[in-house]
Amino acid sequence: MAEEPVFRYKQCLIVRNDITMSCGKKCAQAAHASIGAYEHADKNLKKAWLSEGQKKVVLKANDERTLYDLRMIAENAGIATSLIHDAGMTEIPPGTVTALGLGPAKSEDLDRITGSLTLL
Repeated sequence: MAEEPVFRYKQCLIVRNDITMSCGKKCAQAAHASIGAYEHADKNLKKAWLSEGQKKVVLKANDERTLYDLRMIAENAGIATSLIHDAGMTEIPPGTVTALGLGPAKSEDLDRITGSLTLL
């Protein structure tokens, strides 16, 4: 049996659970958050994360306020963030905050911020 890989870096993608979105819509919002946060990340963190296989964890938040709070905590810790506002072309009104991307960053740093959240 192969050893389980150790991931030192990851991204956390947090999707709001208090608004109605189809599974596909949630996936698209998480993807937007991933790309947005990646674009703001330090180049050395990007390189390390890419070399490990780009671990991502998708979590849920109970409300919009949680996303803003997590973003502030992450930014104060020097972690790249991306808060997603939907364009409103399909399922939800324009400007609705749907998701937050954090990282890539060290796994333990993200765990301190998102450890109380549950998987989507």
